[in-house]
Amino acid sequence: MKKIFKYRMALVLALLIIVLAACGEKSQEDVVGQLQKNVEDMSGYKAVAEMSMNTGQEEQKFNIDVWHKKDDYYRVALENNGERNESQIILKNDDGVFVLTPALDKSFKFQTEWPESSSQPYLYQSLVNDVIKDPEAAFESTDTHYVFRTKTNYQSNSNLPFQEIYFDKKSYVPTMVRVLDKDNNALVEVSFSNFDMDPAFEDDDFSMEKNMASKDADAATSAEVEGEDAETDELAVYYPLFTAGSDVLEKKEVTLDNGKRVILTYDGEKNFTLVEERNNTAPALSTPQEVQGEIVNLGHTIAALSSNTIEWSYNGVEFKLASDELTQEEMIQVAQSVQGQEAK
Repeated sequence: MKKIFKYRMALVLALLIIVLAACGEKSQEDVVGQLQKNVEDMSGYKAVAEMSMNTGQEEQKFNIDVWHKKDDYYRVALENNGERNESQIILKNDDGVFVLTPALDKSFKFQTEWPESSSQPYLYQSLVNDVIKDPEAAFESTDTHYVFRTKTNYQSNSNLPFQEIYFDKKSYVPTMVRVLDKDNNALVEVSFSNFDMDPAFEDDDFSMEKNMASKDADAATSAEVEGEDAETDELAVYYPLFTAGSDVLEKKEVTLDNGKRVILTYDGEKNFTLVEERNNTAPALSTPQEVQGEIVNLGHTIAALSSNTIEWSYNGVEFKLASDELTQEEMIQVAQSVQGQEAK
């Protein structure tokens, strides 16, 4: 009887251990496997998020709508919570990769492998890929989230080497991303408020024509604000707060048929030129400007970065920074600091 009792007790204990193991926390490998399966199985998704950035002189916030349709269609709409609430769209379709500014009818076409070319804190598959590709990724399980700390891949910005990614335990979708500097300060935060893994799309949702069609309403808003600006100054000049050791050598103003252009020449440790232009007439239909470079988020707007130039638009003004002496990181720093206007 004692032997039978001991045998039964051993059997119960063994079953209990199996049950507890089955109900226990998933391992890092289990979670990575499920994340990879989610990405492989999904037909697309729609996500809503807010992104805050402290990479410039002051905090900037974006409202973000992300649409992805398998295999290679993307639409990322970013609206800056600034004075004009200008919107920009990163679009990928069969024709290529574009950055659109509908209000200015401005578009860049990129020769790039975006989004695979660098980390994207608001794209699900980019976050999962960063987890998979980092053999040293740290893993933590909380009551509600699986948390990974991984290396990032920002080719033009080595000041953001790490990120923390929070995945919901039930759905395995991201809820928050914190991009960290070398001192573990969070300079970029993305908070997801909605994530739909079974979205519906219209046939033309990823077309250039449909996404540029919003320009009429945006242009009307820009024209209204520009009308207010015109009462005081046709083009308020913006100066960079970071100049890489250079000073303004020359300021040249050019009157255009439909607006004004200001050319700032900087001389010093590293020379560069900053051109600012505002057109007062309604934008005309234009073809995308080809860029051999990459998409860069400056914190207050999206920019097009090539080997020796960076271009962007902000508050109805078009900017172009050119230099043969600044590194790409320095060009980004200068562009990020062109946020406030100064009296000169």
